[in-house]
Amino acid sequence: MSDIESYLQKQTSPRGRSAYQTGQSLEQWRSQLRARIIDRLGGFPSVVSELNPVLLERTVCDGYIRERVEITTYAGLRMPIYLLIPDMVSATKESRPAIIACHGHGYGSREISGMEPDGSPRRGEPGLHKDFAVALVQRGYVVAAPELLGFGDRRLEEDREAPPGASSCTKIAAHLLMTGHTLAGHRIYETMRVLDYVTTRPEADPARIGSMGISGGGLVTAFTAALDERCRAAVVSGYASTFQGSILDRNHCLDNYIPGILREAELPDIIGLIAPRPLFIEAGSEDQVFPLPTAKEAYARLTEIYEQAGAQKWLDADFFTGGHEISGAKAYDWLDNVL
Repeated sequence: MSDIESYLQKQTSPRGRSAYQTGQSLEQWRSQLRARIIDRLGGFPSVVSELNPVLLERTVCDGYIRERVEITTYAGLRMPIYLLIPDMVSATKESRPAIIACHGHGYGSREISGMEPDGSPRRGEPGLHKDFAVALVQRGYVVAAPELLGFGDRRLEEDREAPPGASSCTKIAAHLLMTGHTLAGHRIYETMRVLDYVTTRPEADPARIGSMGISGGGLVTAFTAALDERCRAAVVSGYASTFQGSILDRNHCLDNYIPGILREAELPDIIGLIAPRPLFIEAGSEDQVFPLPTAKEAYARLTEIYEQAGAQKWLDADFFTGGHEISGAKAYDWLDNVL
């Protein structure tokens, strides 16, 4: 190891002050760490804007209705969402459990909602996202699939002519970092605004809202659930790891980097803020982005946290044979049991 690697290793070693300890008040630990994490993310607005939802389109699909709705997140910033509503809701008029489905890098919310980049029905293979928003609505969930900032229809104008899977992450993240904010923080806060919107919909049961996300969407899912207790259960796919074992071990998109976060806690302790609410981890054996060994390391630490919180029955995982992708083989049944 060179002096450079040694120096960086010392600089990026977590200070550990926010690790949850046996006998510590769970509520006090969560409250204090949450406040510091929000600060590291760049803070959230002190004044909450009106949602002002607008219906953009409504499409009848096989077994569900798909709406495209746009809401205000930050003042001056609008976010489109696909809302998938199972036919059984229209038939019975009863509210159903809901899932906030967060896509990873790719062409946005259409990629998890059974569509090609132009909005036409899926013609080819679904890729790593496996159309998981559709899989969930087919199981009876009301599903909200937001278009995360920097992807799909929310790319910068200069990137609109690039291939559909190209993002505007780097430039948006750089601009936000220069003003003391982060792209991760914006995506997390905007997902909280999706929670605000979902709770206004009569089709969704506000007491049974969960979330599921893959890769960069796993970051959004994990942090949102950690910071907002309205999220009653979370499935984090292809993201649970340690900062040392993935984010700092290989090149990642700039949207993953949060200044000063390691002065607060390592990633498993941040995800552990979800305790004692239900949490499920998915990790593929051949995942080269968030490798399986560090996913298992994170899960071991999460097990300690859940045991200390007396909530070990609410933590589970699927270390499946596969790559950086959604599995769902066990996660969907798990969601049925906890929501």
